[in-house]
Amino acid sequence: MAAAARCPVIVNDRADIARMSQAAGVHVGQDDLLPREARAIVGSEAIVGYSTHTIDQVRAACTEPVSYIAVGPVFGTGTKDTGYQAVGLELVTAAAKAAGRIPIVAIGGIKLENARSVVDAGAAAVAVISDLLTNGDPRGRIAAYLQALA
Repeated sequence: MAAAARCPVIVNDRADIARMSQAAGVHVGQDDLLPREARAIVGSEAIVGYSTHTIDQVRAACTEPVSYIAVGPVFGTGTKDTGYQAVGLELVTAAAKAAGRIPIVAIGGIKLENARSVVDAGAAAVAVISDLLTNGDPRGRIAAYLQALA
């Protein structure tokens, strides 16, 4: 289904599963494989994303073979307990400056009402989970995001 929709699948945490399933890539966190180790498993053409929560982690991520750097949680969220407090828009801005050409993906507590502020702060993209399900119309909510962020 994802291939038919031309939607890349990124496997969370498991580079081995990403490779075996021929997914587009893998996303690893601070307690998973290092991005260079994940890259060795999934190959040079795959997407490798890396979660960060502090500016020091962002700077370290910039030395790794990553396709993008995730920063968050930007705002408070109940979807996933990362063990980190909300980092705010200031870290998004600092991360974008530190990362240069590496895209920053903001995650955590992002809603339609605050998504534009996250992009304006320097994020190349936003990752959204729970807000897509708020009104029972995920497709319509996605359309609203696309319009708001166009």
